[in-house]
Amino acid sequence: MHNDTIVALATPSGSGAIAVIRLSGNNAITIVDSHFKSVTNKKSLAKQKTHTIHLGHIVDDGRTLDEVLISIFKNPNSYTGEDVVEVSCHGSAYIQQEIIQLFLRNGCRMATAGEFTLRAFLNGKLDLSQAEAVADLISSDNEASHKIAIQQMRGGFSSEIAKLREELLNFASLIELELDFAEEDVEFADRTQFKELVDRITFVLKRLIDSFAVGNVIKNGIPVAIVGEPNVGKSTLLNALLNEDRAIVSEIAGTTRDTIEDEISIGGIGFRFIDTAGIRDTKDVVESIGIKKTFEKIDQSQVVIYLFDAQKNIDQLESVRIEIEKIRNKHPQKPLLVIANKIDTLDDIQLAEVNKSIADVLLLSAKTGFGVEQLTNSLLNLINTGSLRNDETIVTNSRHYDALLKAFEEIQKVKHGLETRLSGDLLAIDIRQALYHFGEITGEITTDDLLGNIFANFCIGK
Repeated sequence: MHNDTIVALATPSGSGAIAVIRLSGNNAITIVDSHFKSVTNKKSLAKQKTHTIHLGHIVDDGRTLDEVLISIFKNPNSYTGEDVVEVSCHGSAYIQQEIIQLFLRNGCRMATAGEFTLRAFLNGKLDLSQAEAVADLISSDNEASHKIAIQQMRGGFSSEIAKLREELLNFASLIELELDFAEEDVEFADRTQFKELVDRITFVLKRLIDSFAVGNVIKNGIPVAIVGEPNVGKSTLLNALLNEDRAIVSEIAGTTRDTIEDEISIGGIGFRFIDTAGIRDTKDVVESIGIKKTFEKIDQSQVVIYLFDAQKNIDQLESVRIEIEKIRNKHPQKPLLVIANKIDTLDDIQLAEVNKSIADVLLLSAKTGFGVEQLTNSLLNLINTGSLRNDETIVTNSRHYDALLKAFEEIQKVKHGLETRLSGDLLAIDIRQALYHFGEITGEITTDDLLGNIFANFCIGK
């Protein structure tokens, strides 16, 4: 239990309209009260009701530092479960530091990264997966990642895991009880019901594990490599998607010699587009390095866009087909969108030839913007967002994913043990291990090192 009082700036550092300084701990209200002069109510802050706001001044030895609003949250009805005070002051960096330093001199210490949320976890206000969702919510930069973080912070994932763990724990207790009556050879746990529970747990765990493939890319943004020969319009396409001149565009082949990346939200999902150097044989050392990076980015991407110049004649289209097949053969599981660019320069006969020669080709003019909307729709269709639309639980945290994999492995051992009529003492070992990994997710089982690693990634003040 943490008994000291911590303080930190809860809003971004620097100047702004207002700033919020947060305190939490046994003496939070007393420390602020000793330097607060109310303009509306002469009662001390300690005598005010919880969840109330008070206008007044922060005063240091007779010197007024600022006019502020004080928000009071008394334990246990606060974010941390302790007494919490939030001081809303003017956003001058000087004022912020003066007030924080005043509190530090009077019994506070600076909060460490994520310490407010850590205290919320330790005081039972949040479980561990909910606490981790707080960090995800703060860092969410598109609709999909925001929706997943909100759902997890509200306990959707936790409640699903907790329910399975409780049912498994009940059966584990009966198995353990059987061990006390081993000489009587009795079974308190109905093996048929237990098998049904194990099958249900297996199904849920598999669904959650499979959801990580979607959740991970949604959380981190879906990398999309734009590749093709030099001067086919890759940089123009990137600019069209971003709706800004992000990449240099030139008629000179080989202009892009390094990768250029930027991210946009499409349909609420973050896509990170990577403009790469054109693929060709070259003796230019710098351009060769860029081309090598192109193939690295193809390996790292989730989706590949292969762009070619629609003005190519029939003979040249054969080389396009060969390059497309090379990428498909090397990355058979990776979605590939084939796009014919510069169609604004073609007549109907030439367009028909392109459609005939290249299967499943998208027609586009990066210069005029024609076909860009169809491209973005195609990208969305490649991403499995059905579970997101249906508000299903989606796993985005690699720690949770690892624990789920380990729990799944142990549950499979339990299942095998039931099928082979394994003795209760051996069955109990596998059940305990499964329960352990469930507990790792929600925080029933934690270590100081684990908590340190998780909360070190938080911002100070949250």
